[in-house]
Amino acid sequence: MSLSDPATAIAAARERIAPFVHRTPVLTSRRVDAIAGASLVFKCENFQRGGAFKARGAFNAVMSLSDDEAAGGVCTHSSGNHGAALALAAQTRAIPCHVVIPANTAGAKRAAIDGYGAIIHVCEPTMAAREALAAQVMAETGAVFVHPYDNDVVIAGAATAAAELIEQAPDLDIIVAPIGGGGLISGTSLSARAFGHGVAVIGAEPAGADDAARSFVARQVIPQTNPQTIADGLRASLSERTLRYMLRGVAEVVTAPEFAIVDAMRLVWSAMKILIEPSSAVPLAAMLESRKPFAGRRVGVILTGGNVDLDHLPW
Repeated sequence: MSLSDPATAIAAARERIAPFVHRTPVLTSRRVDAIAGASLVFKCENFQRGGAFKARGAFNAVMSLSDDEAAGGVCTHSSGNHGAALALAAQTRAIPCHVVIPANTAGAKRAAIDGYGAIIHVCEPTMAAREALAAQVMAETGAVFVHPYDNDVVIAGAATAAAELIEQAPDLDIIVAPIGGGGLISGTSLSARAFGHGVAVIGAEPAGADDAARSFVARQVIPQTNPQTIADGLRASLSERTLRYMLRGVAEVVTAPEFAIVDAMRLVWSAMKILIEPSSAVPLAAMLESRKPFAGRRVGVILTGGNVDLDHLPW
């Protein structure tokens, strides 16, 4: 799939995944609006299948495979939501799924990957170890590799969240999405360009894992080396592909310190009565830290997921 024509690619992805994913609701909160000084519309991907937006890209990738390609199953490396989403999509298509996870993967997320029937392969917690073991698994099984974000088919699937949001709240000035490896922010910028009629896209990132902010300014990938953040879904490094999409369609990248991420997560839980994970709280946290771009504006916020380890809450 080429994203040279984003509108066509995203429309095709929406049609392909429609039988398998939820059209998630949008919610508002007058209390949060008053605190933020803006009118916020939250796209609740925490209510998505698998508990995160990752189901969109995973289903688009799995359902795009030919029968011959799918015969050997799929493989990825992931410490969380993408692994679970790919396992769910593979289970739905009745093909094998292999997920390489680092040894320090959170117990709740490992349980989710296992619960959807994936074959789990454990490696050392380094990117080199992940990639080496995934390559070995693919060589032994013939599985097709589905990268968590450095993949146009996955990005087109992720883009469907913002495309829906623009339909549900057509008067937005800005959409804010968190940045890990950059798949969601890439898809969001493509949807904004194709369907948004001038809506700006701003990325949000933990200050302790700010490779995207630095890469965006430098206009070249600055790899993530030692991320220090509770937002475990945002510890990945950008790829050349995702930075390229960001430079074309993202207005700026703002960051949030750890205390603000925890405070924003708790605010959403208490004010909106919904469960979100730390990565989901980063956009609101960044908005509360960097108020000027958002003041008085109508802002769409993508809540990326709700997969929280309830035995280890940050407060």
